[in-house]
Amino acid sequence: MTASPEPLATFCGNCDCGCPQLFVDESAPPERRVVITDDFGQRVEMSADQFGSLIEEAKAGRLDAAAGV
Repeated sequence: MTASPEPLATFCGNCDCGCPQLFVDESAPPERRVVITDDFGQRVEMSADQFGSLIEEAKAGRLDAAAGV
């Protein structure tokens, strides 16, 4: 992310270790435009289609177990 865009979302838990964030890097190639950073300095890059699939899975409840729900 060259221009340091503002995060679209910040996902805070109950800790003092930082918070994962969601960005859209318009300067990145389309297949790497959606960026999720974690609180350990790592990042995941994906396309908007891949991110959309993640959202669909979450809305359908298929990720609830990972969140302890």
